Amino acid sequence: MTRKYVGILCVLAMTVAFTSTRATAQQAAKIDVSGKWAFSVQTDAGTGTPTVTLKQDGEKLTGHYSSAVLGEADLTGTVKAKDIKFSFSVDAQGTALQVTYTGTIEDKDSIKGTVDLGGLGSGTFTAKRQ
Repeated sequence: MTRKYVGILCVLAMTVAFTSTRATAQQAAKIDVSGKWAFSVQTDAGTGTPTVTLKQDGEKLTGHYSSAVLGEADLTGTVKAKDIKFSFSVDAQGTALQVTYTGTIEDKDSIKGTVDLGGLGSGTFTAKRQ
């Protein structure tokens, strides 16, 4: 009889764990990052405040990057649960540079993470929805 109760408790525990994980994943998936974002970027070379416009279609991300330092560029990327990643290419004084932002969606109006400047430098960023 005790084995039967232990078995039932194990099944119930697994059901609760699965349901909780699924609900968390569904909640994260409901965040749509589409819109205009104000970024604050810190690198060893200095700081910047680019504006990024994003359009999310499922996990696919497209958009436009605009800053005084790197100029204008179209971007592509992905959103998977709370993970976001996008990149774009710019011409930095005659050198092609692949810039990649990788971050975590904190909530519907906030993102934070790191930026890689084509292997020439890196930094951190925060972003707020405008």
